[in-house]
Amino acid sequence: MTTISAEVTSGGVAATTSRRHAVSAGTLGIATATGLVLLQAVETLAGSHGLGTTLAVGRAQLVAPGFVALVLAAMMCERVWPAERRPLLSRGHVHDASYFLLYVLAIAPFMTLLSVGSAVVLGGHARWLTAPWTAGWPRWTVVVATLVAMDLCNWLAHWGDHRIGALWRIHALHHSQEELSVLTSFRAHPLMHTNGFLLATVPVLALTGARPLAPVLITVYVCLGTLPHTNVRWSYGLLGRVLVSPAYHRLHHSVEARQDANLGVVLTVWDVLAGSARFPVRGSMPCRTGLAGRPVPVEQADGRPRPVRLLARQLAQPFSVA
Repeated sequence: MTTISAEVTSGGVAATTSRRHAVSAGTLGIATATGLVLLQAVETLAGSHGLGTTLAVGRAQLVAPGFVALVLAAMMCERVWPAERRPLLSRGHVHDASYFLLYVLAIAPFMTLLSVGSAVVLGGHARWLTAPWTAGWPRWTVVVATLVAMDLCNWLAHWGDHRIGALWRIHALHHSQEELSVLTSFRAHPLMHTNGFLLATVPVLALTGARPLAPVLITVYVCLGTLPHTNVRWSYGLLGRVLVSPAYHRLHHSVEARQDANLGVVLTVWDVLAGSARFPVRGSMPCRTGLAGRPVPVEQADGRPRPVRLLARQLAQPFSVA
């Protein structure tokens, strides 16, 4: 614990204020749990000599050529039909591009290990989840039911991100972007994925059993969860009542409105059932995005930002408590 003193002068009178900074126990606990899950994954895969193969398969799912092409296409659409016009090399876009690079190099493998570790932990301590009761189901039924259940679990994880203090400290980084774009999908603290993967693994174990989902289905799901951050006004028309659209999700990132509304990742149905869905009004102006008061360091602040240093500050910020 350190003490930082600052002198404030007002009306000729100098006053000294003191702020004490300590490590966040909640964030440290989440980091510890995440580390244990990753360790389980590495030990299991190393023991079966499948570490390299699993990481390669995970990369094929999470950084598939089709997925990268979709991101590039979305960036082109942002230039042609922007919800909010921004320079191509605006601070927000450049900084989110650094998060995209981090995702490709480190976060995608991290997510793969997190998925494997979650399955190992839950499979070892909750064997009742791996029930054989779906063995007689048609494969397409299992696939649809699993993806829908995964989306519900991701909605629950997102709900927790906004309602539980320790989780919000980690999730706030994602909401700090004031120049929303498709690349904002990758502006996320690595620890933000932990609760989502643990929850989403439950329906995978319960429904698929020994029949894993095809890699292309995971890629499609990741694509559908990425597109809503695109800086366009698309609401998807009638389909937008079911699928989360960019216009729908932008309201979730609004700096002025409730950010615990529109929590859906791919489907809007969970928001509708929870009474927290706010559908965009046709012809309305795009809302501003970001966090009021800038509790997380942002690149749009005054001064010339140093991207690497700022990224490090943003990733470290959840661990400190003022």
